Amino acid sequence: MASSPSLFFFLSFVALFAALGVVLAKNPVHSVLFLILTFFSLSGHYLILNAQFLAAVNIIVYAGAIMVLFLFVIMFLNLNADTEPHKSTLSKVAAAVAGGLLLVVMVAALRDVQTGTTFTAATFNSQIGMVSQLGMILYTKYLLPFELASVLFLAAMVGAVMLGKREAGERNF
Repeated sequence: MASSPSLFFFLSFVALFAALGVVLAKNPVHSVLFLILTFFSLSGHYLILNAQFLAAVNIIVYAGAIMVLFLFVIMFLNLNADTEPHKSTLSKVAAAVAGGLLLVVMVAALRDVQTGTTFTAATFNSQIGMVSQLGMILYTKYLLPFELASVLFLAAMVGAVMLGKREAGERNF
């Protein structure tokens, strides 16, 4: 995909606007929808960076599966303003102080970051984010960790099925 500064700035504006919408939305469902918009704009950034696989995984996993899970939890909890307990002034001040401390830590951590890019066009590999290159690295250099992760996921799925399986005569609540 052709990288243009105007597309980058547009996607950045959309991502920041949607991220603010996540935090400032009064309705939790609207907050989830803003989060989906944030994920799509970040996937656009991944496409600009020539990381098509990462963009596809971001849309499938986060904007798809995780957001369905978030919506399920929100609908299951049935959140509304009437049943929400009133937050005291002390908790609001504590939240503001914690947010300020997080800002100070982030500024201190990013204070000495070098922002210039140091690449040369002659040695730049434009195929680095492609799926074929990822597959070659994954199935050659990282084959053992990949297979160990698949065995771990298989064990987790078997464990989830065993925990979710009901025995005869057993009642759940």
